Amino acid sequence: MSGNTFGRMFRVTTFGESHGGGLGVIIDGCPPGLPLGPEDIQPDLDRRKPGQGPLASARRETDVVTILSGVDAGVTLGTSIAMVFQNADARPKAYAELGGLFRPSHADFTYQAKYGRRASSGGGRASARETVARVAAGAVARKLLATHLGVEIVGWVAQVEDLCAGVEPSVTRAEVAANGLIQCPDAAMAARFVERIAKVRKDGDTVGGVIGCVARGVPPGLGDPVFDKLDATLAAAMISLPAAKGFESGSGFSGAQLRGSAHNDAFVPGPNGAVVTRTNRSGGIQGGISNGMPVTIRVAFKPVATHFKPQETVTEAGVATTFAAKGRHDPCVLPRAVVIVEAMMALCLCDAWLRQRGQVGERLV
Repeated sequence: MSGNTFGRMFRVTTFGESHGGGLGVIIDGCPPGLPLGPEDIQPDLDRRKPGQGPLASARRETDVVTILSGVDAGVTLGTSIAMVFQNADARPKAYAELGGLFRPSHADFTYQAKYGRRASSGGGRASARETVARVAAGAVARKLLATHLGVEIVGWVAQVEDLCAGVEPSVTRAEVAANGLIQCPDAAMAARFVERIAKVRKDGDTVGGVIGCVARGVPPGLGDPVFDKLDATLAAAMISLPAAKGFESGSGFSGAQLRGSAHNDAFVPGPNGAVVTRTNRSGGIQGGISNGMPVTIRVAFKPVATHFKPQETVTEAGVATTFAAKGRHDPCVLPRAVVIVEAMMALCLCDAWLRQRGQVGERLV
């Protein structure tokens, strides 16, 4: 297994390196008949791309999507959808001076240990640039879910270092976009987030935090028992993201501070005979299967490994040395990672929904 493919029914395979010719994605399992064009994909890519203001990397990439196959006359065919994105501002020579150094907390050493060689610049497949392909695939999954189920997925920056925003699960994409520079709907805290990141960047350092995400309109019954629980799949998806180090579903770690009598979600009658819960500490998932309530998660991201202070390391020969990084790097991944978390949420839910439809024998179109 190469580790480059995600999903079972809605299968996504990404390829390409940060400083190669470009990146791409192949989607297998998208049903026929879905209206789809670049206009459905480009907005999410624009939210992820670098070069957007003082809080992002200065690298200039347009990340314009080219759809090579699987779509005809603006409608999906049911065959493989292939999309590519050309690298326009790659600078592999900027990494030449690193020589045989292992950069601390990067994948240089581990890729070398696994393959006996590694990409000479930009981290190769370990680079966060790989996520451009995930975002494009997630945009397709997002439209499929919205068209057939009315699912809406909204992510936001919930925390930067020790600063925490107050955000309700009813948050809208418009509220998040109102503070687009930082992707946080809490205006007062958004300003503090920006100030903190700017201060850290001026100091030549980096900072991490937490992204929250909610999916509304998810029907009950998605996910499978034991090893394929929906929350387990979401956890694997989110931890697969570069710099992601922690995952919470529903109440998460804070639920460990409650007693069962306080934590349980009471069932109550809902509209049109539906069954709902009064609270949602389960985060929309019980027993690994969606219960019809909003699916809520939180993902913790570490500080970006590339900062600009002197660091200790060793060469490939094991000789101790020091180095100070140069180049174009994000002081904080969070603003650009919001849409990436949304994309992985969409991919998980889309795959689970298609698997459920196959189990119950219903046709999509």
